[in-house]
Amino acid sequence: MAFAEYMAKELMREIGNKSREFFEFVMPAIDMYEEGSDLVVLIDLPGFSKQDISLRILGNVLSINARRQKDGESNAGTVYLQQRPLHINKKVPLPIKVTEEDQVLGSATYSDGIVTLRIPIPRYSTIPIS
Repeated sequence: MAFAEYMAKELMREIGNKSREFFEFVMPAIDMYEEGSDLVVLIDLPGFSKQDISLRILGNVLSINARRQKDGESNAGTVYLQQRPLHINKKVPLPIKVTEEDQVLGSATYSDGIVTLRIPIPRYSTIPIS
């Protein structure tokens, strides 16, 4: 019976690892919309602290990097199941292009597990059709 229990625990651990890898691949959930002259990007990063998150924009690609330590590393006790992602490395295409001469930095806030990134939209002019 001990072998069956061991195999069940190993199977559950492997399922947990694979589900974490899947969530690290598809996470985080991202919403984008225009508000005035800004592009607002909402990024769900629950479980990460503000110091563990890094955002960069190059051209029209937003790079999101976040890493947190395992619960077992910071707390004493046995961890039975852990599926939250430990590391996120995602590149997201933006609907605007930021060039070096624009020097757009944007601003970001972090509250309740959500990063709110505001990126000024580069000026453009509309072309009248006659």
